[in-house]
Amino acid sequence: MKIYTKTGDKGETSLFGGERVPKDELRIETYGTVDELNSVIGSARAFNENAEIDSILGQIQDRLFVLGADLATPVNSRNASAPRISAGDISSIERAIDEIELKLDPLKSFVLPGGSKAASLLHFARTVCRRAERRAVTLGKKEEISGEATIYLNRLSDFLFVLARYANKTTGLAETIWNARTGPGSKP
Repeated sequence: MKIYTKTGDKGETSLFGGERVPKDELRIETYGTVDELNSVIGSARAFNENAEIDSILGQIQDRLFVLGADLATPVNSRNASAPRISAGDISSIERAIDEIELKLDPLKSFVLPGGSKAASLLHFARTVCRRAERRAVTLGKKEEISGEATIYLNRLSDFLFVLARYANKTTGLAETIWNARTGPGSKP
């Protein structure tokens, strides 16, 4: 199978189900941002040295492929076999947040993104996830999309924040706390 098909040379691509749309269509932008998020998570995995975190990130990457397929398939598509994000996926993320938070000190201040290379990339992934969520919200106002897709992105951004904190903890790095009165961040 060739990697190039030449079918997109004129600025169009196919959705699942075969419909051709412009590459700058909002739906394409939305699942393209999910793809970008998946790449940032892959970069975080490359710098991560914790097996537990790597396993979690691998599972998230798998779900992001499902989310991309979900967003690439219009709800009214004839392609009923397209994978979709489920309520179970959302519950799974919520449980994971709760489990990781039990391993962390309670949050009492804003935390500046940074720390280890893996944690820094997880903070970056969180911001890309928030952008994907904003794109999904906008898309949902224009076209019908899976309600679970937007909820999943919302929970995932929270989880990536918690996981970034955990990545710093597992490497022994203190978080940088933001303090509006003293200026630049300070270590607790």
